[in-house]
Amino acid sequence: MGRKVTVATCALNQWALDFEGNLQRILKSIEIAKHKGAKYRLGPELEIWPVMHRNVRYNCRVIFLNRKILLIRPKMALANEGNYRELRWFTPWSRSRQTEEYFLPRMIQDLTKQETVPFGDAVLSTRDTCIGSEVCEELWTPHSPHVDMGLDGVEIFTNASGSHHVLRKAHARVDLVTMATTKNGGIYLLANQKGCDGDRLYYDGCALIAMNGSIFAQGSQFSLDDVEVLTATLDLEDVRSYRAEISSRNLAASRVSPYPRVKVDFALSSREDLLEPLSEPIEWKYHSPAEEISLGPACWLWDFLRRSQQAGFFLSLSGGVDSAATACLVYSMCHQVCEAVKHGNQEVLADIRSIVHQTGYTPRDPRELCGRLLTTCYMASENSSRGTCDRARELAQQIGSHHIGLSIDPAVKAVMGIFSLVTGRSPAFAVHGGSSRENLALQNVQARVRMVVAYLFAQLSLWSRGAPGGLLVLGSANVDESLLGYLTKYDCSSADINPIGGISKTDLRAFVQLCRERFQLPALQSILEAPATAELEPLADGQVSQTDEEDMGVTYSELSVYGRLRKVAKTGPYSMFCRLLVLWKDTCSPRQVADKVKRFFSKYSANRHKMTTLTPAYHAESYSPDDNRFDLRPFLYNTRWPWQFRCIENQVLQLERGQQQDLDGVD
Repeated sequence: MGRKVTVATCALNQWALDFEGNLQRILKSIEIAKHKGAKYRLGPELEIWPVMHRNVRYNCRVIFLNRKILLIRPKMALANEGNYRELRWFTPWSRSRQTEEYFLPRMIQDLTKQETVPFGDAVLSTRDTCIGSEVCEELWTPHSPHVDMGLDGVEIFTNASGSHHVLRKAHARVDLVTMATTKNGGIYLLANQKGCDGDRLYYDGCALIAMNGSIFAQGSQFSLDDVEVLTATLDLEDVRSYRAEISSRNLAASRVSPYPRVKVDFALSSREDLLEPLSEPIEWKYHSPAEEISLGPACWLWDFLRRSQQAGFFLSLSGGVDSAATACLVYSMCHQVCEAVKHGNQEVLADIRSIVHQTGYTPRDPRELCGRLLTTCYMASENSSRGTCDRARELAQQIGSHHIGLSIDPAVKAVMGIFSLVTGRSPAFAVHGGSSRENLALQNVQARVRMVVAYLFAQLSLWSRGAPGGLLVLGSANVDESLLGYLTKYDCSSADINPIGGISKTDLRAFVQLCRERFQLPALQSILEAPATAELEPLADGQVSQTDEEDMGVTYSELSVYGRLRKVAKTGPYSMFCRLLVLWKDTCSPRQVADKVKRFFSKYSANRHKMTTLTPAYHAESYSPDDNRFDLRPFLYNTRWPWQFRCIENQVLQLERGQQQDLDGVD
């Protein structure tokens, strides 16, 4: 028959500049693909290195067969927004449907016995089908290469991606692939990077194989496996008959400009394939956002821990939702490590033995493993309540972390004593008659002392217990607090890494609820029910007198709205006011909307400088204020916003006059 093809795609946990490790993962994926009977194997974007052509650096796919390079296909559309800075490193290939001769380096010539190979925008024509390439961003462009390639007879599309995780993004990725093959027919292979590549991003796999609008193979989105290979056996005749029925496609195909074809004396199918079973279509299984949080940041923490060669984590556990969520992520990581070892993952077993410095250790119980890897610490002050202390201790007991309780009061008094000794003045809290400046300074001292104590214990707590190594300090400021700047610069939000720094308070609460049920952690219920508080001001009759939302002057749900309008919709004060007038018309008057917008922009701009020192955080949200690479904005603003706020005020007055005239017209 000669029409059934078995193709493979993969997700690899490649690490920048880890050439030997990257090579081993590539070779392993090729071996697995061959073992599964595949004749074509696709890997993720930049799985080896870039290509220099005529002194210009390109991001390329190098397609080879039996020690011969068939084609070097440079990327034509580069991602240059959000977290991506491809134009800083690469140049896009702009010559559509054109190729040039590429002179191979001598070391490659010695291996392939070739002097030159085609370089450019071309497709491969085998004895039985036609294969085309597009690279990551090209799938997301308004006119993707697969459109014209499909019209020109390409039957198998291959996309090598480096696509990172964002909450709720998997739907978009899957929809793009299924729609591409629904409209044009064809087989589509998507490969992707997976894991932490040494920065704030987590690449979430999701390798897939689709045909004619249906999914035939789905890779895991979150996994501790460094190499994952998917295969599917599909019938090329299904592509041809599907396309033959779409008359509009066939009319467009008759007018399309042809691609250069590189002829390959090779067939993906075999003549004797009559009894070869075909893959069946499947339904894509999506994770809920809470499940994504439980898995993605946990995998990121694992990669960071094993590659940094540290012995575990240190976390200031306050008894609130944010630090509890961070603790739960470490516990989720321990669950995944135990599951991976249980299923025979030798790489994970070798890594965990190296981390705990025990060659014969095998983790079986997540709680026991958490006791080895996570040290939690409740840092009490005279302003701390009994309730938060109890909640922190109960959660630590239930997840099994090594828990420490201490008081920072001696250190705080020592620092304030230095100030009083030098100035002769003693600041007081507002409830004791102090000014707002005094009140804020006294809160900040407590917060910053906690950071100093955290790093001291991270360095020496294992030493004090007779164990080797140091601990990574975990931060636990959520994306909404960072956006508003509701944190003290260089306080315990300052850490080595922050797994929740790109996640909203709303999503974190859903995640904590999931952990309560999935991991059977009843302590989380009281944490969810308690009001969010920094506990930096004096208690009132032993009870918390300070809450986060009261301090901020906005609710967490409002902050999520402001964040998306500011970053995703690119609105300034006046544009945001106009949007919210409609969005909140049933709950807020124009004056109330104006006051809320002014309050947000005043606080956001006054605190924007704090974004320059944010702890590196897992990127999960489209409105992250991360100043390092994602949200490149000034950190010195005119916080009065005179022109913008005046426009808002004029609009409010105009609306209020209109309402008054309407009332005057009523009998």
